[in-house]
Amino acid sequence: MSLSIGMVAGEPSGDLLASRVIAGLRQRDAGLRCQGIGGPAMDAAGFEAWHPMHALTVFGYVDAIKRLPGLLRTYGDVKRRWLNQPPSVFVGVDAPDFNLKLEHQLRQAGTPTVHFVGPSIWAWRYERIHKIREAVSHMLVLFPFEEDLYRKEGIPVTYVGHPLADAIPVQPDRQAARRRLGLDENARVLAILPGSRSSEIRILAPRFLQAAQRLQRRDPGLICIVPMVNAQRRREFDTVLAQYPVRGLRCLTADDQPSGKDGWPVAWTALEASDAVLVASGTATLETALFKRPMVISYYLSPWMRRIMSWKSGQQRPYLPWVGLPNVLLRDFVVPELLQDDATPDKLAEATWTALTDDAQAARVETRFTAMHRDLTRDTASLAARAILEVAHGPA
Repeated sequence: MSLSIGMVAGEPSGDLLASRVIAGLRQRDAGLRCQGIGGPAMDAAGFEAWHPMHALTVFGYVDAIKRLPGLLRTYGDVKRRWLNQPPSVFVGVDAPDFNLKLEHQLRQAGTPTVHFVGPSIWAWRYERIHKIREAVSHMLVLFPFEEDLYRKEGIPVTYVGHPLADAIPVQPDRQAARRRLGLDENARVLAILPGSRSSEIRILAPRFLQAAQRLQRRDPGLICIVPMVNAQRRREFDTVLAQYPVRGLRCLTADDQPSGKDGWPVAWTALEASDAVLVASGTATLETALFKRPMVISYYLSPWMRRIMSWKSGQQRPYLPWVGLPNVLLRDFVVPELLQDDATPDKLAEATWTALTDDAQAARVETRFTAMHRDLTRDTASLAARAILEVAHGPA
């Protein structure tokens, strides 16, 4: 009898990760059923979505409070389904606030649980390790340093590498990407990634666009390309762009994806075509690093959000001196981070101009990121699928 896999992913990055794991699972069991909460990439891999991924997509505590009734209904529905008809194993992909609670409930009821993508306890709220120990039968982690952390705490763990490292070429082809997009192969090209959440577009896009305006004063031929995760985010971005117009800026969504790279997110084509990237802190910084592009990482939280995070975590700042994933992984400020009060249009423009024009620095960045890429490359789908199936056939 084929296995039943319960699965929840709540972000575009989790959707992509989960889709690759589903593909790995189906290679071992073509009749396997995967059900729960997911996005379009999971759907394309044969996932049965009870609820769409965006039902869980929130930004921080304030947004979660606003959307609490809907989140509770979604949580209650999937919990009821899985308690009434337990899956062979449950796999929570990222979304720790939602998934760890659900994993605890299911594991207490006898369902083995796997959590894929460890929460950043190495940066915030290490005490969550106790909740993880109670909720999770097995951890699947993306970064090598995490394996030692969980093993030390007595939590079964497998380092599976990062599937993005296997999916993104070690040697990207900038000129081919520009030809696919119809861009001048000799122009300077800046990719701008202000985030995939509505609140990130609202807060970060004005700063990024004002920086782009300043950069175009230095180089009137500068081309700016901005990938958007969906049509709704593009509409929100267009509203900001109308206030801070950038000459010739090209906004890309999946509908604009050129042929030749089947299955690629439109952001990857933008990254491959770029000389440098201005990017919001998050998974996109790792994608940028895997494309070996110099970047400026930025983020801004409102004073209210900062107070809530400090209260919730008991910390004024992360344990580590770095925020961007490439810098965390390399334990060095390989690329600049302009956060909070430093995230001004002037400072962003100055740092981004250096990223665009300093060839020696770009070469150093490429060398560091190439080594990181090789360290993260594993057969993630196969390793994750094997671990999940072993948990499914063993005790919780």
